[in-house]
Amino acid sequence: MAQIKLDELAHAYYPNPTTPADYALKPMDYLWDDGGAYALLGPSGCGKTTLLNIISGLLKPSAGRIQFDGTDVTGMSPEQRNIAQVFQFPVIYDTMTVAQNLAFPLLNRGVDKSEVDKRVIDMLETLDLSAKANRRAQGLTADEKQKISLGRGLVRYDVNAILFDEPLTVIDPQMKWQLRTKLKELHQRFEHTMIYVTHDQTEALTFADKVVVMYEGEVVQIGTPEELFERPGHTFVGYFIGSPGMNILPCNIEGNAAIVEGHRIPLASHYTPPQNAKLELGVRPEFVRFAASTEYGVPVSIDSVDNVGRHRIAKVRLAEHSLNILLTEGQEIPGYNISIVCDPVLSSVYANDHRLEGEPVNRHQSGTAI
Repeated sequence: MAQIKLDELAHAYYPNPTTPADYALKPMDYLWDDGGAYALLGPSGCGKTTLLNIISGLLKPSAGRIQFDGTDVTGMSPEQRNIAQVFQFPVIYDTMTVAQNLAFPLLNRGVDKSEVDKRVIDMLETLDLSAKANRRAQGLTADEKQKISLGRGLVRYDVNAILFDEPLTVIDPQMKWQLRTKLKELHQRFEHTMIYVTHDQTEALTFADKVVVMYEGEVVQIGTPEELFERPGHTFVGYFIGSPGMNILPCNIEGNAAIVEGHRIPLASHYTPPQNAKLELGVRPEFVRFAASTEYGVPVSIDSVDNVGRHRIAKVRLAEHSLNILLTEGQEIPGYNISIVCDPVLSSVYANDHRLEGEPVNRHQSGTAI
């Protein structure tokens, strides 16, 4: 296992980059803990696989360094870095049996035969492949082949890191859930440093201790699933994580209130935003509700109500802006004088897409009084 440090790392796929847009990976400095489980999450083309390939040694960065436990490995090969990588599509030997495929990376490194047998049996049981241990891999399904590919990475206990590049793409949905659970169990058991690339938020949030959200070649936030959901550090994080994503409304800020289309929305903090910044209010559908008859709320009109199984989602309109509200089970929708209330604690203010940290109202008022 290894602590991984990215030191002013950046990459462009052509020479002499001059602007931020020229970089597939914009400059970044991060320290990832030894034994951590991380997910690189973002849409296609955001730089996830580029970053993974730099960490693995398949790609040399245009600028900066990468260190494993303080050792500069920027110029080292994947073998010298002692990493295991599992790719999007199965990488196995069709002419070998399932057991032989799992044993191969261990035998290739001179692991004692008795230890090889023990680890292979353990991995066969973990992946539910014991009944097919002696079958050639050629005749197996895509699901089973990818399970072997996962096992070839996980069977090694001595690696600095295990890297996964969208490894469950060819796996059926039910098997995906089972394998994610297995990966989590194996991480807790062996404490490997694991980095998992995916565009699927469910995969990222269920697998990782911390999720690295990427957008247009930049890491816009690293956080726990709870932090990303409750306090998105960038409007893209709020939009990309959650279903439906965060409501984003252009606004002005007056102290501890957001002004949207002339309506005042209370906030739990006092803000002093930068001059001439694009200001927006972000609030998730889970944290918006219809106001009770005795409450003051922001007037809206209802466009539609969609039933999505366990929940209903009300689409409402505030002037020209559309919002989603996640309705709790059995919640009634007002028939007239419809208005909404946003949770002031779980509402976020953004300046030029980045979340602002406000000062709690009580502390600000206390400071003003003094």
